[in-house]
Amino acid sequence: MKILNKSMFAINGLLSLGIVSQQTAISAEKEKRTSPNFIIIFCDDLGYGDIGVYGNPNILTPNIDMMAYQGQKWTNFYVAAPVSTPSRAALLTGRLPVRSGMASEKRRVLFPNSNGGLPPNEITIAKLLKGNGYRTAAVGKWHLGHESPFLPTDHGFESYFGIPYSNDMDKIEATDYFTLAEMERFQAYNVPLMRDDKIVERPADQRTITRRYTEEIIGKIRSYKKEPFFLYLAYSFPHIPLFRSPEFKGRSKAGIYGDVVEEIDWSVGRILETLKEEKIAEKTFVIFTSDNGPWLTYGTHGGSAGLLRGGKGGTFEGGMREPAILWWPGTIKPGVVTEMATTMDLLPTFCSLAKIPLPNDRTYDGYDISPVIFGTGPNPRDVIIYYRDTEVYAIRKGAYKAHFITQPEYGDNTKTFHNPPLLYNLDIDPSEKFDIAKKHPEIITEIKKILEEHLSTIVPVENQLEK
Repeated sequence: MKILNKSMFAINGLLSLGIVSQQTAISAEKEKRTSPNFIIIFCDDLGYGDIGVYGNPNILTPNIDMMAYQGQKWTNFYVAAPVSTPSRAALLTGRLPVRSGMASEKRRVLFPNSNGGLPPNEITIAKLLKGNGYRTAAVGKWHLGHESPFLPTDHGFESYFGIPYSNDMDKIEATDYFTLAEMERFQAYNVPLMRDDKIVERPADQRTITRRYTEEIIGKIRSYKKEPFFLYLAYSFPHIPLFRSPEFKGRSKAGIYGDVVEEIDWSVGRILETLKEEKIAEKTFVIFTSDNGPWLTYGTHGGSAGLLRGGKGGTFEGGMREPAILWWPGTIKPGVVTEMATTMDLLPTFCSLAKIPLPNDRTYDGYDISPVIFGTGPNPRDVIIYYRDTEVYAIRKGAYKAHFITQPEYGDNTKTFHNPPLLYNLDIDPSEKFDIAKKHPEIITEIKKILEEHLSTIVPVENQLEK
């Protein structure tokens, strides 16, 4: 069934009563047709230092690099959490995961035996856009609830093709991850591949899953090209266990991890080329980023955060600052952007570009960053709040980041409380090596006030990850 813009129903009704002119109706329809398309390409566990344009010397990513040269490379772009489930909830809702019950100290992400998920009353990017005439589709890893009412098709996506949670779950063989990957033993993980709400393959053949995700997205682009669309492509990789298509086996100088990333790069190239072939590249805003930093505990099967400290699971920069490339030919000026932004800013920015008002019944943690993207005004964001699960561990204000709590990403659960907090100037010291707290007590006082004000906005809700 064709999805119509609700505003057109209203205009057509007024037209029939003679209240608006034919020209007004034509103008409204033209505006609907010229609404930009949106594509989010979301990797899993890709590190800040894992692609060429962010400094990797051995993993070849010519398509992603070209996307950056033709678009904008952002160097201070963040996610809302250092692990999968809460990060994805924040991306799609524009809200910190603690506001929707999608964060937990006990179970950091959803598992196959979890009974919760992204609550039905949350409003995703897909719901907002679909309700205003957009076609929508989700492809890839979901990890926000594997049963209805938590599936993509319950949250504004017309269709879904992908795995419902992480690709290392449902492990049914005791052999270690590294050996299983080298053996290409995808059968060791009984992960389901779903289409909409049905399982169509189990175990999912992860050797070809990147290619199949890409083919699915290309099919949607060609099918939806005459209407505005929002496509959410969440690759399962480079989250362990690592698998790649036969033609990418041994291709990279950087080993199996490099092979996997280079296949993602090939896929990005195919998507951008399809947009050009279909003559809709100049109508389409594409964002490439990752859900959190690299899983450092997996050695050569994990990635790199480059010059940043830490990785997945933690609140040092390597866990939450991500590579981010924005591409929109003919619309955004290419360059390197050093302003701060987060994945939560995408929802309000998309709504602004599509001329859709934000719901006023909830707190949003994202901002409309279109003035920064287009160079037309100041950045509305000057604060980053670093949550680990349900606690604030650190806050960044401008160049300065204060750590109230630190904790190893995995293994050691010992928390260290800092009074005074550790303080780093991230402009000068992005690797967080030099604590300058003693020199700047006034900055710590300012950041403590920000923390106090923020915590006053948090309202307790039912925890979804502990069900």
